[in-house]
Amino acid sequence: MTKYHELQVAATPDRKRVGRGIAAGQGKTAGRGTKGQGARTGKKLNAMFQGGQRPLAKAVPKARGFKSLRTPAQVVYLDHLNAFAGKTVDHFTLFEAGYIATPFHTVKIIVRGELAAKVTVKVSGASKTAQAAIAKAGGSFVKTEVPLKQSTKEAEKADSKATK
Repeated sequence: MTKYHELQVAATPDRKRVGRGIAAGQGKTAGRGTKGQGARTGKKLNAMFQGGQRPLAKAVPKARGFKSLRTPAQVVYLDHLNAFAGKTVDHFTLFEAGYIATPFHTVKIIVRGELAAKVTVKVSGASKTAQAAIAKAGGSFVKTEVPLKQSTKEAEKADSKATK
């Protein structure tokens, strides 16, 4: 453990000057060992070099195919909607109830379990079977756009206008 009075206070310690004679401690071979490719001057070897052997990074195939950048829809199951009996369900009510992580992303309702309650669903998507189950229970489904998050600047403007 270093003591307080032994700390190096220089922001960048001096560069070690190698090859300055035997007394300096880094003389003669200057930390390069003896002989071999690493001891020679000139070309520095790249990180992938494995002594002429085919590098592992070249041996392993590249990741083929397609990686979608679209964020997948947040899933809400049909039986969760029983909690909203007789109410209107939208992105914000689902978020407040804790069924989705954020109200500002796509939400899709898919079938799992039974829907007994009559609900009006206004979210960005639902499977055909889910839409049929909602209609069968006496409710309705309306496809809506994903709500946009209001920027803080716009919110401040709206607040300032409201206070005037």
